[in-house]
Amino acid sequence: MSQKHPLHVLCSEQEASALAAGIAALGQTITLCHPGEERAALAEAAFISRDITGRSTKFEIMPETEHFYTAVRAASNLQWMHVHSAGVDRDFYQEQQQRGVRVTASHGASDAVVAQTALTGVLALARKLPQLMRAQQRHAWEPLMGKDRTPRDLQGQRAVVVGWGGIGQRIAQLLQVLGLTVSVARHGSEPAGPGLHTVRYDGLRDILPETSWLILACPLTDTTRGLISAELLAMLPAHACLINVARGHVVDEPALIQALQNNQLAGAFLDVFYHEPLPAESPIWDLQNVIASPHSAGFSDGNPARVRQIFIDNLQRWIQGTL
Repeated sequence: MSQKHPLHVLCSEQEASALAAGIAALGQTITLCHPGEERAALAEAAFISRDITGRSTKFEIMPETEHFYTAVRAASNLQWMHVHSAGVDRDFYQEQQQRGVRVTASHGASDAVVAQTALTGVLALARKLPQLMRAQQRHAWEPLMGKDRTPRDLQGQRAVVVGWGGIGQRIAQLLQVLGLTVSVARHGSEPAGPGLHTVRYDGLRDILPETSWLILACPLTDTTRGLISAELLAMLPAHACLINVARGHVVDEPALIQALQNNQLAGAFLDVFYHEPLPAESPIWDLQNVIASPHSAGFSDGNPARVRQIFIDNLQRWIQGTL
């Protein structure tokens, strides 16, 4: 970009104080402005931090989020916007791209946390924690003994990781430490690495019959939307479990619900859904073989600082014209 003084950056009031030191270190004349201020209309860059989106989802926008979105739309000179998430599939982000605004995401900020969440789902289902917690609520002493209650050893089981970005790679590493055999399904056909059987997304049907854990960690694209269809779900063995820390629309949710209700799958850990918040009437809430998480896989107390640093680094590159 051509240097302008001062450069106006639209951000939340809450985030401004945390950004101050990093902004000052850039050695540029930068003015942080907020919705409601007259100078907000002059913004050439915007930072969508987690506190802005808050409890809003792709499907339901809270008033405080819409207030910021309105300010972004009113900034006629806006050229670049950075978002706290790893994905840019929200309608608002797509809208800004269509009007010519460059939109960047916080790739890598939450990779480790999301991978740990996926592993938590695997371990919780493998060790039958939902059953144990229900027994605890009933004050019932029910050891994991007997047919269909004794957990299967994880070592030697096959997991398929769908998506090979930073999250998928970390998930695979964690699973290998536990002794699982890992296969990878990815957009391209390049081998994921030594000892990792790799297929393209359209090759999943060849490996699902031998899969115990199907772990979704891919972005939502035209290729991955509806990728895990009813047909593919039916190819999984009955003891298999599904972990979804990707996007709800990667899997056919009605087909998944039916498979879980009919015990065609052993269980699922779901952090994402067709509609968020998950409607109160969804049968997912009451499925005893499901752990439902409110799209929180990437939440951690260290994430805002990592996102903030990515934004500041990108801001410097944007000013220099190298972003």
